Amino acid sequence: MGESHHQVGQGALVVGALGVVYGDIGTSPLYAMREAFTEPTHVLHVDEVNVYGVGSLAFWALILIISVKYLYFVMRADNRGEGGILALTSLVMPRHQRVVKAGALVTLGVFGTALLYGDGIITPAISVLSAVEGLEEVNSSFEKWVLPIAIAILVMLFLVQKRGTGAVGKIFGPVMMVWFSVLAVLGIRWIAESPAVLQAVNPIWAVRFFEHETHNAFLALGSIFLVVTGGEALYADMGHFGRKPIAVGWYSLVMPALMLNYFGQGAFLLANPEDVDKRFFFLMGPESLKLPLVILATMATIIASQALISGVFSLTQQAVQLDYLPRIRIDHTSHQHSGQIYVPLVNWALMVACVGIVLGFRSSTSLAAAYGIAVTMTMAITTLIFFRVLTDRWNWGRWKAFLVCVPMLVVELGFLGANIPKIPHGGWFALTVAAVLMVQMATWRRGRQLVAARIKRGERPIADVLDEHTEVKRVQGTGVFLFKDLGKAPPALMNNLRHNKVLHRTTLIVSVETSDEPRVDPAQRAEVTKVEPGVFQVLISYGFMEDPDVPAALAELDVRGLDFDPDDVTYFIGRESIVAGKAPGMNPVAEHLFVWLNRGADSAVRFFNLPDEQVFEVGSRVEI
Repeated sequence: MGESHHQVGQGALVVGALGVVYGDIGTSPLYAMREAFTEPTHVLHVDEVNVYGVGSLAFWALILIISVKYLYFVMRADNRGEGGILALTSLVMPRHQRVVKAGALVTLGVFGTALLYGDGIITPAISVLSAVEGLEEVNSSFEKWVLPIAIAILVMLFLVQKRGTGAVGKIFGPVMMVWFSVLAVLGIRWIAESPAVLQAVNPIWAVRFFEHETHNAFLALGSIFLVVTGGEALYADMGHFGRKPIAVGWYSLVMPALMLNYFGQGAFLLANPEDVDKRFFFLMGPESLKLPLVILATMATIIASQALISGVFSLTQQAVQLDYLPRIRIDHTSHQHSGQIYVPLVNWALMVACVGIVLGFRSSTSLAAAYGIAVTMTMAITTLIFFRVLTDRWNWGRWKAFLVCVPMLVVELGFLGANIPKIPHGGWFALTVAAVLMVQMATWRRGRQLVAARIKRGERPIADVLDEHTEVKRVQGTGVFLFKDLGKAPPALMNNLRHNKVLHRTTLIVSVETSDEPRVDPAQRAEVTKVEPGVFQVLISYGFMEDPDVPAALAELDVRGLDFDPDDVTYFIGRESIVAGKAPGMNPVAEHLFVWLNRGADSAVRFFNLPDEQVFEVGSRVEI
């Protein structure tokens, strides 16, 4: 991973990171400061203490959560270069033994993953809507066009996903460089008129703010938190760019631009307190540049949305590989970059959900109430899992790990507490999405374990089965039997021996395993064990961010006595017909949900990249 990053060049990676990683956090100035003052649950008066206090909290939130937590600590907890909450969870995932605490953390990690899907729906909607609403500041007659334009942009965004992000991605970085430069210039313009606003760097103003408006100040944290939404994206996209380019982009451009803009917004409010209810971000520039600023903001929000959509695609791929979701169709849109994928089912579901919440909430102010709680919970979960990584993987003492994680958790729980009052006003949406997905993930995982247990009941050692059928006829070609449990005879092989009395001259019993690492070295891809002449067991390993390609892996085998001709192979796969029954293990509702999910799962043929015309499916009925 590191070598490829050096080959591309650090400069290009920094620009690329600006376009993908910082889109979400970079568009927060459009709405975060305004919501801190105008959220209906905690309307703040525009005075020096409140403005400096909000500015101070925004400044220190960016420092503590982004600079300290993510860039300095959490991004060092990579899984072979890959980041994100599922990659972090896989570091504490119990592999061969039951560990109750680790199991609970894995459940939390999966819930955090489910929460990010809610974020993936809300971010495109609130970002695009907040930018298009700037048209109302250009001309009030645009008001009736805001929703249609925002919906049209969102629909177009989802329609182009199947073309891949590669071509469009080339312009993302430069556009975001312009965007962050404009943020800085707008901030400097107003800071120059009121330099005293820079006093907000002193955390004493945050303390005075809480003394001044204790109740409203606490509730305002829920809106101030919007300045750091996108922090999880830094970690999740680490595999694409590496930690160093992301850090360089943050310290050289993103952080200074955001700080200057937030302080500039504070200075603007003190000079124009009557504009607090307007979309005052668009009033910070000259009158003649309002429309160009709206256009640039819209481009920036489209880029932010693209980053979130791509992130949800990657998250889905990881969840499928780790067997938390059924197999679904995943298309690769680039021959050079394995991370560029398109998931049709998720794409259309996100599009319908995004358009639905735009029509339901109708304004970025209403959506801001739905935004934040899912991200805050995910961040807190990340901190809890990171604590276990510190103690279990890095062998830190508990007191030292507490010293790092407790301050992070206190800050995040403060933000979480301030977001809880948002639940009735829209926060319920992200939590509902997460709960539905969590139920699906847990049901699928449990159902798959039960199916595997039922199948194992009739399993017999492969050596015993072959010993009983020594007189079978050997036929030309290669028979590949895909079966999870090596050492056991696949049901398809037993049926072939029992009914057809034949065995292929070369017989491979292939098990495909998903590693808890993101990628597996091709040289370590396959392990081959000879059972008897012409019969081999093959274990093929893939990382949780890779797509299995069984024919390609088998074609690479170089083992004495194993002849593999890709054109003369028959692939035997089992197709289980799952039915809900009275067998113990799941409640009836969960059983029927699992049966429904199983029917909708993509075929193993597509998942393992098998050639359709060379596949022979053997059906069996499994009751759970």
